[in-house]
Amino acid sequence: MADNGGSKLRKTRQKKLNPPNFSSFRHWSIKLLPFLRWWPRVNRDNLRADAIAGLAGAIVVLPQGVAFATLAGMPPQYGLYAAMVPAAVAALFGSSWHLVSGPTNVISIFIFASMSPLAEPGSSEYIGLVLTLTFLTGLLQLVMGLARMGALVNFISHTVVISFTAGAACLIFAAQIKNFFGIDIPRGASFTDTWSHFFTQITGINPYVTAVGAATLLAGVLCRKFFPNFPYMIAAMLIGSLFAATLNAFFGHDITHITTIGALPGSLPELSRPDLSADSIKKTLPVALAVTILALTEAVSIARAIAVKSGQRIDGNQEFIGQGLSNLLGSFFSAYASSGSFNRSGLNYEAGAQTPLAAIFSALALIVILLLVAPLANYLPLAVMAAILFMVAYGLIDFHYMRAVFKTSRQEIVVMLVTFFAALFADLEFAIYTGVILSLLLYLTRTSRPLVLDVKPDPAEGSYHYSVDTGLPDCPQLKMVRINGSLFFGAVDHVQRQLEEIDEINHRQKHVLIVASGINFIDMPGAEMLVREAQRRRMLGGGLYFYRVKDEVQRLLKQGGYMNSLGQENFFPVRTRAVAHIYPKLDAEICRHCKVRIFKECHERLPNGEPRQATAATP
Repeated sequence: MADNGGSKLRKTRQKKLNPPNFSSFRHWSIKLLPFLRWWPRVNRDNLRADAIAGLAGAIVVLPQGVAFATLAGMPPQYGLYAAMVPAAVAALFGSSWHLVSGPTNVISIFIFASMSPLAEPGSSEYIGLVLTLTFLTGLLQLVMGLARMGALVNFISHTVVISFTAGAACLIFAAQIKNFFGIDIPRGASFTDTWSHFFTQITGINPYVTAVGAATLLAGVLCRKFFPNFPYMIAAMLIGSLFAATLNAFFGHDITHITTIGALPGSLPELSRPDLSADSIKKTLPVALAVTILALTEAVSIARAIAVKSGQRIDGNQEFIGQGLSNLLGSFFSAYASSGSFNRSGLNYEAGAQTPLAAIFSALALIVILLLVAPLANYLPLAVMAAILFMVAYGLIDFHYMRAVFKTSRQEIVVMLVTFFAALFADLEFAIYTGVILSLLLYLTRTSRPLVLDVKPDPAEGSYHYSVDTGLPDCPQLKMVRINGSLFFGAVDHVQRQLEEIDEINHRQKHVLIVASGINFIDMPGAEMLVREAQRRRMLGGGLYFYRVKDEVQRLLKQGGYMNSLGQENFFPVRTRAVAHIYPKLDAEICRHCKVRIFKECHERLPNGEPRQATAATP
């Protein structure tokens, strides 16, 4: 009994000395439930600020949701549903405190352009396919987040996004021409066919419908200019609708032919079920992959842009998970594919939101607003929505960035134009893939040709640097170069050719010193190339030497056994007189008659140790 009592006492003491690892438990809890990270920030003041920001967001998303759903070929209420459940889920499981998710213009036009050839927009079949697309998009996003692939969005250049968005904006203009001018253009017509139909029917433009669209457009522009704090879309929508009602009152609907979008169902999002049949998945999976790339790029870019202002750190992988869960769950609540919204996220931050609760409050407020104003949508003309979408499309085009591209980079011009015209004349899915592949190819082309610069020792007293602007001539026997770039398989041929050209131009330059401070990475083909070059130079009677090789590069050379072939004695660390160690290996007879003498060692002795006779040296 005494032994058992002693054992229990020892176990109790051990528990006290080794308490449970609450830090690890909290870490994994936050990983699974990321909202635990910001939940301690919630207090009375923050709740009030979040509620005000959420109400402002709900007011703004009302016209946007209707407009974007129309743009996507979906019934108008689906745009509002996309701003409810997905917005709340993304807020809870994302990492940004200010990102607001929901329907976006680019994804909406992408869905319409990609899915309208598969089914009649607005039909039950079309809605089912879009919900399947949303489910697959969410699944792909979630898998990418769990696989920690958040860094992938960094490979989509800003030029691709800007030019793709500009192309989508032009498609928005084209898609809404028929509603703005009241003419008949077949649904799903291509960009060129749309303009062809427009010009052949230009004499049949409905002046009443066009007047409503123009009044809406003018109201929106003036509101943005003179009342920037007021939601311009709501102002434009109200003025356009009142103007249309006035025209109908004076002339009658039989003459004006002003059509409306119809009343919205004033109810909560209905439960829905994506069609997960093999045929539907086969049709929508390629589009879902493109939407995944586009939506994640949009969401993470917006989150990071706002984080720069708020001082918050964004976890790209967590954003992938949040967006994935929002679309997965949204597909069961009548929501089509959503992403981060720049307009609503920016408004959320400017309105003083303190936590992601603002996005949740916005979703709740939108439900209340929808129940109150849904019947009023019966008085909302299609021409009004077309004018609002015209303003949305114009805001999508970043003219400042595009002008900067034309001034600065020919390669970026190519990427921009190819992506833009692919969006217009091929399809948006092809455009995003083409832009990404082309930008990656150009990046690989640039990185496969690292700069190989001719350098000389800095003549300043006590300096260990090698510079390109010393003005010194070449040493007849020792060539010094600095490589700025990584030595990977794509760059091997270029660098090897540059090194070979040294002794082709001057056969006496058998020794080469590589200043390696600019080499950040090396792979096996790069290491093997250096070994071959070192062996070739030894056969010529010279050698290959390295100064300031980074630790990571040396680690690979040692692990792969390449250091033995290159020779550890040929590597000189920082603040080492590399030339002093190489100089004794030079040909003394060439040095004897050399007039260049750019090294300090040249003036004292010959490489064989023989004192140099006093002769005039040519600088």
